[in-house]
Formats: sequence, structure tokens, C-alpha cells
Amino acid sequence: MGTPERRSGPASYFPSIEKKYGRPIAHWLHVLETLGALKHMELVAHLKSEFQMGHGHANALVAWYLANK
Repeated sequence: MGTPERRSGPASYFPSIEKKYGRPIAHWLHVLETLGALKHMELVAHLKSEFQMGHGHANALVAWYLANK
């Protein structure tokens, strides 16, 4: 049997984000995309205030989104 791919960096948070908030990562990346040209911490603050997301999870999503857009 093969070993599951081990994610590092922001992506290492993805399984727990999906489990805790009940939405796939694609959903959260789409939410970030619709917010326009905000700064990193503005995007984090939005996820925290609108979706009650924890700081670590919000920060990981934003870091991934900005690095891959």
C-alpha cells in the first residue's frame, strides 16, 4: 500500500479546514477570489469575521491563495 501524499506549508491545514467548516478548499478559494484586491490580513480578517474561521486556518487559506493566483 502506498503512503498518502503528505502536504506541507499552508496546504497541511486543508484536511482540518474541510472537516471543521464542512466545505471543500475550492469553496474557500472562490470566496477569496470574489473579494478582489485586498491585502493578506484584510482577507484573513474577512474569513474570521464572516465565517468564524480560526486565525491559523484563515491565514493558511490566504497564504495558499495569494501564492497560487
